[in-house]
Amino acid sequence: MIACLTFDVDAESPILALDRGHAANLGVMSHQAFGPRVGVPRILDLLAEYGLPATFFVPGLTAERHPEAVARIVAAGHEVGHHSYAHVAPVDQTADEERRDFERALAALARLGVEPQGYRCPGWEAAFRTPALLAEHGLRYDSSLFDDDRPYVLATGAGDLVELPVSWELDDWEQYAYLPRPDIGSGLESPAKVRDLWTTTLDAYRRHGALYVLTCHPFLTGRPGRIETLRALIEHALAAGDVEFRSCGDAASRVDGPLRALEPVDVDEAAYPG
Repeated sequence: MIACLTFDVDAESPILALDRGHAANLGVMSHQAFGPRVGVPRILDLLAEYGLPATFFVPGLTAERHPEAVARIVAAGHEVGHHSYAHVAPVDQTADEERRDFERALAALARLGVEPQGYRCPGWEAAFRTPALLAEHGLRYDSSLFDDDRPYVLATGAGDLVELPVSWELDDWEQYAYLPRPDIGSGLESPAKVRDLWTTTLDAYRRHGALYVLTCHPFLTGRPGRIETLRALIEHALAAGDVEFRSCGDAASRVDGPLRALEPVDVDEAAYPG
């Protein structure tokens, strides 16, 4: 079974996407800056300890504000993926807005010598036009959709794209994210509970031959108690003997089917008025 350890280095971007006025809140901005400043180095040290590859999805804003974090990731030999510029969901943008944001992020990463091969959508809220935009710009894979737990190839109309599906149960945001203002999360889960969730899910994915894509955020999982939960997961997987850790780009290179086409939902206005 293949497992992908992925890290969304969001830093300040998701908070500013809610309201740019939060930039004046030093407490909140410092909460987010913990990710690139402390969480990323701590995660890199853990990965180096076990010799594991990973993929870090980096918004363009993070690349501009924290280039040293991106440099550390690249120097450690890990993959850097595209994660928008401003962390605004494409479903909340016009097509032109999405394209400008997408290309601005490409330019920000390029200035640091990064040419991303894959993409993760902010909030996992892609528009139906999004996959074609990725293919048009030469990206090889996406990791944002939920309609399977095994990889597949998506026909976009602008080229084929490998999809590496995700799951909310394997996202640390749902477990650890909390801020009083802006109002995010309903509380903080015990790392012991998260360890049980992630390890039992890993065993189930092994049984069903699924692709295990873990999504973590350095400002969350980079905290000491939580990084030890990630360590426990890694050791559980290695002890199983049949789990192979791969970057998303490497995992995508192994996928040659099945091929699927996008199927926009045709809404029956009589059934769904207004």
